[in-house]
Amino acid sequence: MKALCEILKKTLLMGNQNFRQILHIRSMAIQTKQSNSINTKLTRKLGLLGLTATGICAMFGASINVVPFMIQRNVPGIGPYVLPAFALAALPAIFAALAYSILASAMPRAGGSYIYASRGLHPYLGFVASFSQWFGLSIVIGVISYIIVPFIRDVAIGLEWITTADFLELGAVRVGLALLLLWLFVGINLRGTQAYEKTLIPLMLLMFVLGSIVIVAGFYFNQADFAQALSQEGKSIPSTSVSFSWETLLSAAALLFSSFIGFDAIAQAGGEATNPSRNLPLAIGFAIATVGGFYFLFTSAVYNAVPWSFVASQALEKDISAPGMLAYLLPASLGVAILAGAAIALINDLPAMLLSVSRLMFAWAEDGIFPRAIANVHPRFYTPHIALLCSGSIATVGILGSHFAGDFFLGIDIMVTSMMVNFLLMCITLLHLPKRNPDIARQITVFQSLSIRKFIGWTGTLLLSFFLLIHTWKDLSSDKAAWYFHSTPVWLLVMLMASLFYWYRYSLLKKSGKDIKTIFQTLPAE
Repeated sequence: MKALCEILKKTLLMGNQNFRQILHIRSMAIQTKQSNSINTKLTRKLGLLGLTATGICAMFGASINVVPFMIQRNVPGIGPYVLPAFALAALPAIFAALAYSILASAMPRAGGSYIYASRGLHPYLGFVASFSQWFGLSIVIGVISYIIVPFIRDVAIGLEWITTADFLELGAVRVGLALLLLWLFVGINLRGTQAYEKTLIPLMLLMFVLGSIVIVAGFYFNQADFAQALSQEGKSIPSTSVSFSWETLLSAAALLFSSFIGFDAIAQAGGEATNPSRNLPLAIGFAIATVGGFYFLFTSAVYNAVPWSFVASQALEKDISAPGMLAYLLPASLGVAILAGAAIALINDLPAMLLSVSRLMFAWAEDGIFPRAIANVHPRFYTPHIALLCSGSIATVGILGSHFAGDFFLGIDIMVTSMMVNFLLMCITLLHLPKRNPDIARQITVFQSLSIRKFIGWTGTLLLSFFLLIHTWKDLSSDKAAWYFHSTPVWLLVMLMASLFYWYRYSLLKKSGKDIKTIFQTLPAE
């Protein structure tokens, strides 16, 4: 009997232990499921080619096909001095790119610019710098979506699909198609880096091939050929002259600075880059060198064949582009090809820019500046899906704003202001990082010489401050129908709202009892 009792006692104990183990396993399973749905992390799958393509595609588009020609309307009197203005615009962009490369090597995390400034300067300045960037780029995503439609319309005209072209002229159709394109690429980005690369890289290669037709044609023909082609349509080149003005040149350079914006998208993808300390700086260097060289060849080719006076006169009458100018010289098939290339270049902007702005939101949410839910990562695709949906919604506002304002340059002006502020703070961060956060500064693998880094930081700071002043003066002194058509007061209003939101969220972080100093002194966990 005693032996039987002992057996029963042991059986009950074992059963109790097994029951506790089952409860523990179930509890762990529930926690794991919740963790996977809330705290799934980004994965490092973007290689050097994917990162470089991100920077290149974020920089191409309107910057190469539209801005160098529509600038004749936005900066009257620039005339034949577009290329010198391009060269001036490249200077601050190069120093900003160097600052980004250095900081990226030490802080390879999602939301690059926010992480750099919040850890190397101040959390508030990090948020302002990146929110400025996020707002400007989100609006421009909408602007680009909106101006893609006229390129598609021109392709239809080239193919003699006149009914289709007329249909695309309808306002509701243009807005609807712009929204469709935008949300198509939101969907592609949602499906992860593999779907993203499979879409972006082939489109990038096709864009270069079709864009090269413009370069070859532009240098093959000359302005006499263009005048002859124009005369066959009963048109002539207007006789116009302008005098050189430093004021005009600098104003144009400040606007053309937008052509070099986009390499920063590489830094925002820092949390998904393979071998990030090496690949992020290399990708930034490859992107800005490739795009800069292609820009100069492309723009000089068009102006070699098409007189600037004709470009200026057309810009005052309607929205123009490089393919539209060269269409007078090329057979219909090549005209359609370069129009398709321009449309693809614009389309390529969308996935790269969406990646950039969504990773900024993700980084804010990880630190608690935005609601934590925005940092959720999809358990299957490993993408910040809520941040992507929010970014797509802001870009939708950009589409509607472009339609009702009737001038897409407002969106570009806002982006230029935003990115100049962002790049300026990156250069200042480079100067202050060794003092504020020496542990992170020691992780720098690019330009390890402190004196070289100081030269890059100070030169970039001075150049960007100067360009920001020029751009702001140009905006405020321009004649607009209402204050909200000036980019500076719109940008300041957005920054005021962002600042109020930041301090509200920061006070909540303090009240939560979290170690704020540690959060903003160390890099987010991977």
